[in-house]
Amino acid sequence: MSHDLFEAARGAMAFAHAPYSKFPVGAAIRAEDGKVYSGANIENLSFPQGWCAEPTAISAMIMGGARKIVEMAVIAEKLPLCPPCGGCRQKISEFASKDTKIYLCDEAGVKKTMTMEELLPFSFETELG
Repeated sequence: MSHDLFEAARGAMAFAHAPYSKFPVGAAIRAEDGKVYSGANIENLSFPQGWCAEPTAISAMIMGGARKIVEMAVIAEKLPLCPPCGGCRQKISEFASKDTKIYLCDEAGVKKTMTMEELLPFSFETELG
């Protein structure tokens, strides 16, 4: 099941706009509607005004009408098993549960699976879920 997320994240990474860092990242989400939504990092000369791959994928999910992340894959071209940054972890947690699986990938596929709770213990929680 996670292989299609890996493929979608790797495909999204090809669309990264990373002329400053030269650090392309791709992310893919399977939402509660069963659809896969993907995103890439998009940098801006006015750093830090760009955005990471994970919130780009979240935006695609929200605009597609879904609201819940069931599982997510992340891949970076230059860093195997690149976990989401701290800010992205909080953004993901807004739409995920503690048990949501996050797949960290390298160029060959999924290499490590973590839960949202493992990635962001003691995260801010809301009554919205």
